[in-house]
Amino acid sequence: MTTQTLPPLKPIAMKERVSLLFIEYGEIDVIDGAFVVLDATGIRTQIPVGSIACLMLEPGTRVSHRAAALAARVGTLLVWVGEAGVRLYSAGQPGGARADRLLYQAKLALDAAARLKVVRKMYEVRFGEPSPQHRSVEQLRGIEGARVRKTYELLAKRYGVVWKHRNYDAEEWGSGDIPNRCMSSATACLYGITEAAVLAAGYAPAVGFIHTGKPLSFIYDIADLVKFDTVVPVAFKIAAKEPPNPEREVRLACRDVFRQTHLLKKIIPMIEDVLSAGGLTPPEAPEESVEPAIPNPESLGDAGHRA
Repeated sequence: MTTQTLPPLKPIAMKERVSLLFIEYGEIDVIDGAFVVLDATGIRTQIPVGSIACLMLEPGTRVSHRAAALAARVGTLLVWVGEAGVRLYSAGQPGGARADRLLYQAKLALDAAARLKVVRKMYEVRFGEPSPQHRSVEQLRGIEGARVRKTYELLAKRYGVVWKHRNYDAEEWGSGDIPNRCMSSATACLYGITEAAVLAAGYAPAVGFIHTGKPLSFIYDIADLVKFDTVVPVAFKIAAKEPPNPEREVRLACRDVFRQTHLLKKIIPMIEDVLSAGGLTPPEAPEESVEPAIPNPESLGDAGHRA
């Protein structure tokens, strides 16, 4: 007599997933084979974890070992965030398992000429025009900063929002004005799915080109390429309404705009595009390197997902 068993779970491609969910004040567990959230009254809410890019876990959330293990197997990023997602405390790592891509990214970042080419390509993607010639990375950052401040001002004016500057106190979240609170919530949503995509593609969040010295430097680099086409208009649109719970309104609106713009289908190809502008080839494996004793099984997921 043989026992019938289910086939092993495999990650599905990032482009086929829902962007993100926020969870607060609940216990996440696996019950009867389902990934569920239990509230204080014991009511279960089932979550199709394998079809979600990332879960943003707010204060008041507990995660069981089985739930974390299942999320890792299906390639869903768990991100522990502060109130309204304004602070990031920790993140699970269902991806980033491609040494060849990590070395390629590092090779580009360490080569001054290649890094400048990548930064110039990021400028081109972000603003829709070639970057100014004969400028260093630092000079391009200065030009970019001036354009970004002007873009904030123009969008605020379009939506009728009083905008002074980008500023908030992470220690006293409620002290910020509504436009800044909306902007922080919107960018938190964008950073979450961007990190999930970067890890799924097999790259390192910390190895940035414009941003450096932060655990999420590369996340900021990539998120900035689409920020003003996606979440910044959403933040100003919600801020103009002055709703009683602006953070929740922003999350729902970001979820909708991610789906409408097919953002998850665009991020990984965009990463490959900007890195290829560096003009370097991925490093070859050393002659003395040893091939894996057990070949990696084929997976439905992306290159960085653990099969």
